[in-house]
Amino acid sequence: MTVMCDGRQTLAMGRAARELELRSGEFELAVQLGEVRTVPAGTGDRPGSTAAPPRRRVPADEIAGLRAEPGFPEALRERIRTVSTNEAAALMGVGPGRALRLTRAGCFGPVRFYVNRYGAVVWLYLASEVVDFAEREPGLLRGATPTAMRVMLEAGQDRRARQWRSRRVAQLMGQTEDPWEAAAAIAAVLPPEELASVADNPLERALLRRLRPTLTMVLTATPAACEAVERALTADEFDEVLWYRVNLARALRQARTEDPARLRSPVATPTPCGTSPERT
Repeated sequence: MTVMCDGRQTLAMGRAARELELRSGEFELAVQLGEVRTVPAGTGDRPGSTAAPPRRRVPADEIAGLRAEPGFPEALRERIRTVSTNEAAALMGVGPGRALRLTRAGCFGPVRFYVNRYGAVVWLYLASEVVDFAEREPGLLRGATPTAMRVMLEAGQDRRARQWRSRRVAQLMGQTEDPWEAAAAIAAVLPPEELASVADNPLERALLRRLRPTLTMVLTATPAACEAVERALTADEFDEVLWYRVNLARALRQARTEDPARLRSPVATPTPCGTSPERT
């Protein structure tokens, strides 16, 4: 069923995924990467609303444009194809050990992850970014590891989780023009005590919790898996935490200036878009 939003026909996410011949995980990643453009499903995110952001939908013309591209759907799938560390090693023509060192050093960042049966996080990378890196930095694929990188790795540094968090927060902030939602995206990766020290107003913290976006849809079946996901979602190193603290403080100042009434407004129920009688 199509739904009219701002005078445009839109499709639900599940229907859009089927139209684009993508599995749910592929579609989710395509949206996150901006390969599939979405719009808010209703007006619950209007200024003054304290409700959680509404679900998003896909404009019908976005679907039509993607389906009309040469090589559809294989070309779209290739742009969002992900690879494991071992697969990345094969793409670069290096051993798995070197590929792991390159990912831990932050030479290219993951776009998603899952937790395996042992409770360990498995990072996945865009195949296109792996190939681009190999073509751009051939010197890092052979020979001795640069001194600075070696020192960092020997100290136990691992930039994979923080790179994923940075990318995901940027994606979420790019999807909204609402200052409180932007602040909630930053707050989502801060430890609770750090969030409380920046947003010391209980009403603001409550609003940030209501607007907290979904960072990932990773399935967890055990307490160990839940803990692993929580670690992946939460900033932990001092400099990273400080960066998010500073940016959250800046985002909150902007939100208070642009929409001061938000904290005084009652919780609003999102208003759905009008439903078109036409079926697609």
